[in-house]
Amino acid sequence: MKDRVAIVTGGSRGIGRAICLALAERGAKVVAAARSADALMELTEEARRRELSGSIEPAVLNVTDHTAIDPFVDGVAERLGRVDILVNNAGITRDGLAMSMDDAQFDEVLTTNLRAVFWLTRAVTRLMVRQRYGRIINIGSVSGLMGNPGQANYAASKAGLIGLTKSLAKELGRRKITCNVVAPGFVNTDMTVALPEKLKEGAKELIPLGRFGDVAEIAAVVAFLADDAASYITGQVIVVDGGLHM
Repeated sequence: MKDRVAIVTGGSRGIGRAICLALAERGAKVVAAARSADALMELTEEARRRELSGSIEPAVLNVTDHTAIDPFVDGVAERLGRVDILVNNAGITRDGLAMSMDDAQFDEVLTTNLRAVFWLTRAVTRLMVRQRYGRIINIGSVSGLMGNPGQANYAASKAGLIGLTKSLAKELGRRKITCNVVAPGFVNTDMTVALPEKLKEGAKELIPLGRFGDVAEIAAVVAFLADDAASYITGQVIVVDGGLHM
């Protein structure tokens, strides 16, 4: 992956942070995009301490601002010469029962988790088509495959992501651009740490491996799909959930 240029959204924390480090460890030039400049600075300092073979460049970006997307992608291409890998990781939850969920709760999640993915992918594929090379990896969720009470908006956004990815895989395959989804289950992040202990223990009982995943385990799958070794894999949903969905 040496000298490949990657954009990772939601790159400052949790799974996104681990993905940035995994790609840079393998030699990629990573542009980590997120809203928090402070969190991005911590990430780049960690990358320097590790003396990775690649690099991590911070970029403050609000993915829901569609007017910022094209200038951001064009700027990356101008500075680094190309864009080889896009990891759409930025996502939010606004949980609540469907019967009491308001339009703002639904729309905010769909905009961040699905519309923004479309905007970024549209901008990046214009470059990848000319290059005749690209890796697009969308971070989904098992909620998009099996649904989840209180997450009608989130599950809809992640299910939509699967349909978007499969359509893109068919459109872009002949240009040597692969598009895949990585669908994590329960992973140890700030989001799951905040869950009630009783709920976490109940969830672990449903997971054949009996534990939550680690962000590095998700990042390793993303790094594989971003590598040339995965050049014959496209349109797939790779579930990384300890067997929960099974």
